[in-house]
Amino acid sequence: MAYDAVKMADWQISEAAEKNMPTPEQWKEKLGLMPDEMLPDEMLPMGRLAKLDFLKIMNRLQKEDDGKYIEVTAITPTPLGEGKSTTSVGLMEGLGMRGKNVGGALRQPSGGPTMNVKGTAAGGGNALIIPMTEFSLGLTGDINDIMNAHNLAMVALTSRMQHERNYNDEQLARLTKMRRLDVDPTRIEMGWIIDFCAH
Repeated sequence: MAYDAVKMADWQISEAAEKNMPTPEQWKEKLGLMPDEMLPDEMLPMGRLAKLDFLKIMNRLQKEDDGKYIEVTAITPTPLGEGKSTTSVGLMEGLGMRGKNVGGALRQPSGGPTMNVKGTAAGGGNALIIPMTEFSLGLTGDINDIMNAHNLAMVALTSRMQHERNYNDEQLARLTKMRRLDVDPTRIEMGWIIDFCAH
């Protein structure tokens, strides 16, 4: 069903579309998945999302004909923000309307500016990823967790280096109960993954 993107904000379109969103069980049936190819529900407390075991699916389909592959890698977004995600979703919808059996894999959007200031990287208008809230908050993939863990390690390291620069050995021992590590900043091989304001 098409929604009026002139009268409705993206979140309103998402909210309306999610009312008719198929459940994981309905997708399982529609895609012809085997019982063990969808990870168990107890791993997904929200109930609207499902994770697939792609290795099992690929092994089962090994003897089938290969499909076509379109990669959308780099686009300079328009002033309204249409970029890779919107183009990818538009391609999937367009090919689906032409009767093609279509699937897509989109990367988890980066944290970036939030609260719709930058947008959600979930597409827009009628070319929108749903459920939009879960997708935009990073609840559908692991990359945000990996990024946050990596950047947390960098914050701890730079904080420690700053403390060692600001305090002598006696102050450092008294204030932090830690001994000096003397980390050489020129020998740090790890870097920030995404750095919006942290450094």
